[in-house]
Amino acid sequence: MTVFLLGQDPEAFPPPERADRSGLLAVGGDLSPARLLAGYRRGIFPWYSEGQPILWHSPDPRFVLLPGQLHVPRSLEKVLRRRTYDIRADTAFPEVLSACAAAPRPGQDGTWITTAMHSAYLRLHRLGHAHSVEAWRDGELVGGLYGVALGRVFFGESMFTRGPDASKAAFATLARSLFDAGCLLIDCQVETEHLARFGAKDITRRRFLRLLGPAVQAGPALHRVFASLGASR
Repeated sequence: MTVFLLGQDPEAFPPPERADRSGLLAVGGDLSPARLLAGYRRGIFPWYSEGQPILWHSPDPRFVLLPGQLHVPRSLEKVLRRRTYDIRADTAFPEVLSACAAAPRPGQDGTWITTAMHSAYLRLHRLGHAHSVEAWRDGELVGGLYGVALGRVFFGESMFTRGPDASKAAFATLARSLFDAGCLLIDCQVETEHLARFGAKDITRRRFLRLLGPAVQAGPALHRVFASLGASR
């Protein structure tokens, strides 16, 4: 197994095809905005636990949601029609980040949203690259998700829920808005039963990278989605 050691140049990532079977590609470097964005553009993201060095991954297969594949279950459609939750964007990014870090994960001990990761994504949010989508009820934050938007790609990072279907309502609202705005790819990283219900599927890393290259260069069309959701209170 070969794992590459990153140096000081934030653009210097090894080819993602060199990742091992688990998806692990490289170790080290930092979580600067420049390096994070360079990684995302190449289909590489950080994923590690507190006390570990920074570990960079590019899994094969890759779990994605593509245009035309979104499926919203009928029970969730009822929740959306009834406006059970007020769905907003970028009105509580730090709170969503903290809630995702604190959310229990079956089979996981602790969280991969380390202190350093928390600070790094706050910086990305302040620069306009990372976004939250939130479900509110009676003025209380009860669910949501966050991720990174580049070009016409949304890279989902984490979700949390404190109310029935709250995170699902946030995701369904976001996914529809993204695809309506011309999103070409929602990256879900690795398979979860939760997102499989929405139509997300595994594709090979080779196909993912073919889709990713032109999509991240396709312009900032997605940012108006978050501005629109943020203004819809």
